[in-house]
Amino acid sequence: MSIKLHFDVSGDDFTRAGEASGKIKNTLKELGFNPETVRNVAIAMYEAEINLVIHAGGGEIDVEISPEAVTAVFKDEGPGIADVEKAMQEGFSTAPDNVRNLGFGAGMGLPNIKRYSDEMDIKSTVGVGTVMTIKVLNKQ
Repeated sequence: MSIKLHFDVSGDDFTRAGEASGKIKNTLKELGFNPETVRNVAIAMYEAEINLVIHAGGGEIDVEISPEAVTAVFKDEGPGIADVEKAMQEGFSTAPDNVRNLGFGAGMGLPNIKRYSDEMDIKSTVGVGTVMTIKVLNKQ
């Protein structure tokens, strides 16, 4: 049995950024998931959700929760990532100054997503958008 949830994320709306990851965190707690799994999912999803807000003008998140793992797919029609390898480097950021002034855009988003997920896949095309899939295994 699995639970499937869908979220629409608005672009440039920092007041609502993190709602989806917060809802998933609470759902996992209610379902009795291991606290480490809940933490890892919450961190990885929050970072990815913030990236949708900052860089992509919003997007969609589809989450599947099963007893074995949580899989989240983030889709956007933003500018795409020109150099994924470079974007994965800690400290690399393309966030504009107004976003940095809000305390975001330190260049830790993608590295943190990789650190807190068991699987991460990014497919990005400049001018078309990005699809990122992350999976966090349920630690027993």
